[in-house]
Amino acid sequence: MPIDVRLTYEDYCLLPNNGKRYEIIDGELFVTPSPLRRHQLFLANLLYYLTDFVKKHGLGEVYPAPFDVVFSEYDVVDPDILYVSKARTSVVTEKNVQGAPDLVVEVLSESTAKIDRTTKLKLYARYGVAEYWVIDTATYSAEIYRLAPGGYEIAALLDSSQSLTSPLFPGFTLPFTKLAE
Repeated sequence: MPIDVRLTYEDYCLLPNNGKRYEIIDGELFVTPSPLRRHQLFLANLLYYLTDFVKKHGLGEVYPAPFDVVFSEYDVVDPDILYVSKARTSVVTEKNVQGAPDLVVEVLSESTAKIDRTTKLKLYARYGVAEYWVIDTATYSAEIYRLAPGGYEIAALLDSSQSLTSPLFPGFTLPFTKLAE
């Protein structure tokens, strides 16, 4: 009987806490270094505005990395920001999220851009993440994907003169320039 060499969530939990970011996709380990200053600035600002809006309107819960999303034994990711609506908070445990968040946000880094735009895009669609935001700090732009039958469709391509909005957050409008302040 062949031995399954794919890494599991159990293996993932044994990885060292050394400042690197670990994720498992289809049982394969992905390791990335800590992000750069601009990444963290965009992330912190988006987290602030999104969390404030979600709390004020009682919409659900917003979490920054690190907080594991366990899609399966072989698919464990740690998105920059995730949102789970009030109606779906049963997927949130003390240890992790068991299943698809409503929204996942990845702020691109040089070391993660390709994976975020390809591998993770497919992974999030496969597991039913309703909306996926890819924020590019180098070009001050964003790609907004929404789940449709058969996978993601591009809902918006934003530049720095536009605002982030979403049907997940009725009334939320965040000028993209606020992310870089």
